[in-house]
Amino acid sequence: MKPIWVVDDDQSIRFVLEKALAREQFAVRAFANARDVLAALDDDEPQVLVSDIRMPGGSGLDLLAKIKQRLPGLPVIVMTAYSDLDSAVSAFQGGAFEYLAKPFDVAKAVELIRRAVEESLREAVASERPGDTPEMLGQASAMQDLFRAIGRLSQSHVTVLITGESGSGKELVAHALHKHSPRGESGTNGPFVAINTAAIPKDLLESELFGHERGAFTGAQTMRRGRFEQADGGTLFLDEIGDMPFDLQTRLLRVLSDGQFYRVGGHQPQKSNVRVIAATHQNLEQRVKDGAFREDLFHRLNVIRLRLPALRERPDDIPMLARQFLQKSAKDLGVDAKRLSDAALARLVGFGYPGNVRQLENICHWLTVMAPAQVVEVKDLPPELLEAASAASTPLVPPAGPAASAATATVAPVAAVAMAPVGGDWLNDLEREARALLDAGTPEVWEALTRQFEARLIVTALDATRGRRIEAAQRLGIGRNTITRKIQELGLDD
Repeated sequence: MKPIWVVDDDQSIRFVLEKALAREQFAVRAFANARDVLAALDDDEPQVLVSDIRMPGGSGLDLLAKIKQRLPGLPVIVMTAYSDLDSAVSAFQGGAFEYLAKPFDVAKAVELIRRAVEESLREAVASERPGDTPEMLGQASAMQDLFRAIGRLSQSHVTVLITGESGSGKELVAHALHKHSPRGESGTNGPFVAINTAAIPKDLLESELFGHERGAFTGAQTMRRGRFEQADGGTLFLDEIGDMPFDLQTRLLRVLSDGQFYRVGGHQPQKSNVRVIAATHQNLEQRVKDGAFREDLFHRLNVIRLRLPALRERPDDIPMLARQFLQKSAKDLGVDAKRLSDAALARLVGFGYPGNVRQLENICHWLTVMAPAQVVEVKDLPPELLEAASAASTPLVPPAGPAASAATATVAPVAAVAMAPVGGDWLNDLEREARALLDAGTPEVWEALTRQFEARLIVTALDATRGRRIEAAQRLGIGRNTITRKIQELGLDD
């Protein structure tokens, strides 16, 4: 690894940082002014640059601008007195990684530099990867099972039913199934046609699906091919199939049974070679019981079922997804990608996401546009995250009555710490989750639940300490190296 460069005209600052970084096994190179730094760049470059703002012979902001021209990916930490906070804002606008206010705590300075080093190493790895953005991301066991299922179905034409909450990415799964099938890029490269059956009025949906003949109804000036014909040789994705009107379900069943259909107002049967993938956020078995969905159509669609987990069920994936969405938004807008502080990332990981992955993507786009600095802090997060955290931190009121008082007296030390944040008996919740996973035959239940438990503990501690890892480790009762290792293993710093 390359050395850390420290630039400050104050010899005592250089000395303190050199010694502190050397104790942490970092190589260090110190400079007294910006001019020497620029000259040294001709032969060498740092892993991280730590620079004072006010120096004779050239300011730290000027140095930052010149450094960013030559090494745009280099993390730069600027040191500033409290009276220079306006300069710190200018530093962020110039692309600084973070600022360090003087006088500073040496341990906190080293921790910040360590974070910058980790960021630098991640950027170096990312730059070596192919430029294409993965179509789907997920390290959680449920997502890995989903990826394996898509792989097993890659040579199949079978009908698939995808279930999952709104915004969880069902269309992405459908597109991946098509892409990796004999009808997609690995085969005949047939079309992928999608239609949301809940978004189209009932009177128009039949025409959208099956097309219409000229004069079939008022306004039908020409013949129009429907989605089944448009998807010939490829895949038709029927999103929110649970909301399809009952009479159209009958027509859909007939098409799936014999491959034939009639355009609206038509008399000649049409044939289309289509693979159908359907998706819904609803419980179709219950819809069948309620008489709102045809049982025979349900069985026709439910040949292979894939369940897409909600985002709150895979918190380990949130840092990786947030990083990708921030990069995507920055690329779309032609700006530098924002970075999340540890505390802000902890707040993102702890959010419930009723809108799932789509909501996380929207939040990242909002941050790209609205966050004032390059590094996003907790105060920069959108209102729904801050309000949710405020509501979650409201203490629970213990139940009234003598029995309740006795119970409270017995378990008060545990309840105050463990139960208040989650608003219920978390051990019973854990037992129910473990039972459900075990009954479903999920592999590596211990590993999956342990990772979630450790990740939630760490992100909560980081949130409580505003991202200060050393303090978070102390309050959790673990070592500094342990929390750093766990953050890396759990993907919380991605």
